[in-house]
Amino acid sequence: MKILKSAATWSLLALGLMAIALGGCATVEKEAKSMEKAVAGKKAPASFPCAPRGKLIRATTPDAKLVGLKCFFKKYKGVKSLAVKVSLKNVSKEEQRYRVHIFLDNDKAVGGLIPRKTKKGLVKPGATAGFTYYFKGQSTKPGAVTLIVKTVSK
Repeated sequence: MKILKSAATWSLLALGLMAIALGGCATVEKEAKSMEKAVAGKKAPASFPCAPRGKLIRATTPDAKLVGLKCFFKKYKGVKSLAVKVSLKNVSKEEQRYRVHIFLDNDKAVGGLIPRKTKKGLVKPGATAGFTYYFKGQSTKPGAVTLIVKTVSK
């Protein structure tokens, strides 16, 4: 991720310098600097393992494959909170909707549906979908995590 950001920053800088050399236009230089600041300002939150080794319990339906589980801290409704990003791949032959439950060792829990709304349809076979769940006010790393994924009947 850092490589992509630095490559994008250097690309923008090179474009800005080239524009200055060719045209010498001050507005292009300002635009290049503002784009560089925008790219530099959008830092991805630093993620960490959601649970220590051996402290992650996963129970998933055979119709879903867990392809991503990232934890990071982010402000949610003005409060520093633990964010858990869950990504699932539909490995069945039918469109699916999943119910996700996440439990921490301190008895906090969150959950929801993937996809959250069905207006655009369900998760197609072979497709990946995800959602970020927030534990509002949880400012410490969890000691253990239990993740349960079930299919929702149609």
